[in-house]
Amino acid sequence: MNYTVLGLDSSEFTHLYGQSDDYLAAHQAVRVKAQSESDYPDRIALRNVPVGENAILVNHVYQPAKSPYFGRHAIFIHEGASGQGRYENEVPEYLFTRQISLRAFNEAHMIIAAHVAEGADVENLIFQLFANAQTSYIHAHSARFGCYMCAIKRQ
Repeated sequence: MNYTVLGLDSSEFTHLYGQSDDYLAAHQAVRVKAQSESDYPDRIALRNVPVGENAILVNHVYQPAKSPYFGRHAIFIHEGASGQGRYENEVPEYLFTRQISLRAFNEAHMIIAAHVAEGADVENLIFQLFANAQTSYIHAHSARFGCYMCAIKRQ
């Protein structure tokens, strides 16, 4: 079974880069500096924001589908990130270090299964969820804070 883990497209966020605190506030965002390696997971490149560098905490629509599961939540992005993370048949390391909620959606954008995993169990759960032919895609969220982490698509 082949799958792709995708980060967000940076073009949605570039208007925030280098802007004033007032500008960020007007866009429901704030700038924070990473104090430790695991402080802020960047949803664009799918890695942690390096220590000493800026992250932007912004409200983001992660599930735009017209369904009861439409959703938005706060996420961190690495200020200045431009490369979209894309992992083919590989789980990014930043997902291994967190407890993750995986939510399987069908073509109607309805959740058909949801489980929590961490470490190497994340990939095993991806395979298990995609074993169901009705699973169209999977969203990964932080199990603790509920924040969207990334999308996982069947290839």
